[in-house]
Amino acid sequence: MSNDSKIRGSSFPTTQMSAIVGLRSDDLSLRFQAAELMAAVYWKPIYKYIRLKWNKSSDDAKDLTQGFFTRALEKDFFRSYDPSRARFRTFLRACVDGFVSNEEKAAHRVKRGGDCPIESVDFNSAEMEIEFSELPESSSMEDYFYREWIRSLFSMAVDILRQECASAGKTTQFEVFERYDLNEEGATGKKTYEAIASEVGIPVSQVTNYLAYARREFRRIVLEKLRELTASDEEFRNEARWVLGANLK
Repeated sequence: MSNDSKIRGSSFPTTQMSAIVGLRSDDLSLRFQAAELMAAVYWKPIYKYIRLKWNKSSDDAKDLTQGFFTRALEKDFFRSYDPSRARFRTFLRACVDGFVSNEEKAAHRVKRGGDCPIESVDFNSAEMEIEFSELPESSSMEDYFYREWIRSLFSMAVDILRQECASAGKTTQFEVFERYDLNEEGATGKKTYEAIASEVGIPVSQVTNYLAYARREFRRIVLEKLRELTASDEEFRNEARWVLGANLK
């Protein structure tokens, strides 16, 4: 899904709890809950970043990724975050670099265990994506981390949209969105509205309406997650413009 005009608009969610605020809470259970959301979005970008930037084996990168989130909770890494100085994703990447550097100096790998919010994630999927994608130059690892973060965010939004459409009895709307916006173009190019209408069994005239609905809901979900993943209104607006490519009010 590209960050183009398909998902542009002008409204922001105004009431959403920031997970970053939760990460800095004195309540350990609230911190862990917030960390679960942050891990869901960031574990794959962090794993890939450690693998490629720090030239780690798959096993080492797994241990370091899990160890990072465990240590972040134990040592309260995020309390020092100041949204007026940097975007959270920039701060987080710097924390990862510092953590891995310290582990290298200590000359031992982080062992799994403890209260880690990402123990059950599928590292194999991240490894396959690395294997079948063009690897970045070392000088562009920062941009790579940011692109992977967007990819992870969009993937989460797609999963939520799929679930919401199923619950609302709008699975056909999601199928149209998936077939037109999410599928990679094949050798014959992008599917036509006529082809999609035939595949899902709806009139061609309905394809536009179904796409508009799914794109609007997808964009809403992305914005809601961004609200949770930022610490201030200004950071939220900046990230929303950067991720969605829209000049939003």
